[in-house]
Amino acid sequence: MDVDSFITDAVADIKSKVKDGRALIALSGGVDSSVCAILAHRALGERLVPVYVDTGLMRKGETDRIRDIFSFMNPRIVDASGQFFNALKGATDPEKKRKAVGETFIRVFEQVARDINADYLIQGTIYPDRIESEGGIKSHHNVGGMPSVMEFKGVVEPIGDLYKDEVREVARALGLPLEISERMPFPGPGLSVRVIGEVTPEKVAIVREANAIVEEELVQQFHPWQCLAALLEKGTGVKGDNRCHGWIVAVRAVESRDAMTANHMELPWETLNRISSRITSEIPSVARVVYDITPKPPATIEFE
Repeated sequence: MDVDSFITDAVADIKSKVKDGRALIALSGGVDSSVCAILAHRALGERLVPVYVDTGLMRKGETDRIRDIFSFMNPRIVDASGQFFNALKGATDPEKKRKAVGETFIRVFEQVARDINADYLIQGTIYPDRIESEGGIKSHHNVGGMPSVMEFKGVVEPIGDLYKDEVREVARALGLPLEISERMPFPGPGLSVRVIGEVTPEKVAIVREANAIVEEELVQQFHPWQCLAALLEKGTGVKGDNRCHGWIVAVRAVESRDAMTANHMELPWETLNRISSRITSEIPSVARVVYDITPKPPATIEFE
């Protein structure tokens, strides 16, 4: 891929689609949305409004991090956690959960768009999102999870034909910091796809802490394509001298090139032991920890 030509063409394409209108960019802080934000800013300048939605499903410290890193773009921070938990209430099917998150995102963006008189939504959909959604593997919140009726005149996807490694090339060419260009993927539906069954604030709080521990132990030392913690069901355990019925946390760390296939990382036993010890001691309601060694396929990288 000729990166410089891609950047020139992408900026021109955004200009041609938005014309003289205003647009908002769905900013999550990941490499995909960050690249789109820079491209759109070059194309639209002050007619672009970056919007970060705090869904209540984000990683530990994520909202403060986004506020600091993107302060130069003056992003709008929208706390919509109540709306997302309400939308997810009672849902246990992964597809229904993804669609609930996708629709809630759009409704929040529509409200912001009405406030600022924006006609277009720009988002960081990439090619694997479309393949998996259209192929029936899973509905990505920004593809198959989106509602069929929206108030926007159009949805612009500047990197919709790129794979993740190509997006990273563009990010480097745009001068984005390594913290962004090499950042590990994080799902659009957030921690909701790392909770098996119904999503509740209690479950999300548990998996958020577990996920933070996994990232602290693995990211800097082992540089996985992606690593995560997921909350499964409850199982019997022993805490102190007492029998307990606590949560089971699954740890996953994979190597991949484009997220279409992946293999588990062969981590040292001492690392896995330390992760297990930390999760069960720092999160009292967790009774056991397991390590997922299933490749993709047949599994997906995320649990839902």
